[in-house]
Amino acid sequence: MGSALFGVSYVFFASPLSLITRFYGLVLFPVISFLSKEVLDLVRPLGDMLDINSISFAQIRTIRFATQFFILFFFIAIFCMVKFSTRFWCRYLCPSGALLALASKSPLIRRQVSDKCTQCGKCTRECPMSAIEIENPENAFHSECIVCRTCEEICPEKAVSFGLSKYNKDIPSNIFSPKRRQLISTGLIGAGTAVMSLTGLNSLYGKPGEDQVGAKDLVRPPGAVPEMNFLSRCVRCGECMTACPSNTLQPIWLTAGFPAMFSPAITPRRGFCDPQCHECANVCPTDAIRPIGKSDRIWAKTGTAQIIRGKCLAWEFEKSCMVCDEVCPYDAIKFLNEKGSKVPVPHVMENKCAGCGYCEHFCPVRNQAAIVVTPMDALRMTQGKYETQARLQGFKLQLRPSGQRTDPMESSPEMYQGPAPGFDRE
Repeated sequence: MGSALFGVSYVFFASPLSLITRFYGLVLFPVISFLSKEVLDLVRPLGDMLDINSISFAQIRTIRFATQFFILFFFIAIFCMVKFSTRFWCRYLCPSGALLALASKSPLIRRQVSDKCTQCGKCTRECPMSAIEIENPENAFHSECIVCRTCEEICPEKAVSFGLSKYNKDIPSNIFSPKRRQLISTGLIGAGTAVMSLTGLNSLYGKPGEDQVGAKDLVRPPGAVPEMNFLSRCVRCGECMTACPSNTLQPIWLTAGFPAMFSPAITPRRGFCDPQCHECANVCPTDAIRPIGKSDRIWAKTGTAQIIRGKCLAWEFEKSCMVCDEVCPYDAIKFLNEKGSKVPVPHVMENKCAGCGYCEHFCPVRNQAAIVVTPMDALRMTQGKYETQARLQGFKLQLRPSGQRTDPMESSPEMYQGPAPGFDRE
């Protein structure tokens, strides 16, 4: 709550819903897909023997995600903490529990203690939330009580009950409560962490200017709202990454600073972003990724491809290669016959490139591709149509008709007039 005062959301770090969906999606789901693939490979010969085509030709792709071990060890650490304190997560870390505590000062269902109580202290010792006063077991911190009714079950005198009756003693408001001091201290820690994040080198806080340093390779999903809004809305649940059919959406580490940790980014080397797919927006629970109509989806520019000439087979090694042009769904690559080059070399038509990553994904150059997608000219909007904004900025984004390939022999005095790229003259 302290960080929220400065507009920085850290709910992703401790929210139970974000944590559990992230654990299921980014840890368990890849493991299940891997084991399923291994089982399928074992039974595939049986399918061939019995002529069961559904088994013979079935394919299960192994999904892979970054940050898996961190998420796994984080959960293991939480479970281990239970040995030191029961319900450790609920009592010390869960933000949902903290918010519920604020609304539980005057609950409808309260713990009630009758005159049968002998103050043996058993309820105090067994309470999983330490919600019963040690000196006077008849009193309870209602903001900490989760109505588990443990005290009612273990009371040897059956003096404890829960009900709507107003008869019960509560802790006076002027009594010292360590919970109040914890609330203040954690609030100050959260506020301090938020201020440090906002003053970090990669922070986008303030008006964009020449002194801002952004993550040069951070490409967000299509339809992602502007970065500051995106980080405040995204709860890092991992739903978009799990739903992505090409597995290109990956959780990032500290590429864009601590506030952006676990947020999704396009990783073209792992997979391309299909310009006709928007499953990430369909599953996003907070609209950090805006739902876009099918006709408007192709205009949601995520970035621009850039050729690294020192690694390109055509530019640097003078080898015929036209893979980037063949796979580009926007026809944003053209080949020119540059002076001094024996083969045609690729150029990116930036006004036609949508940053889908097909070129980077299929580039035959290993390790780092010779063509990479950067977030340059990405459209990040909270409202309005992408097509309208794209046209205003001079973009000409249009999908190439299915089956059509770019003709490298287009009539142009600068175009290459020899054999087609990729086919050397004998």
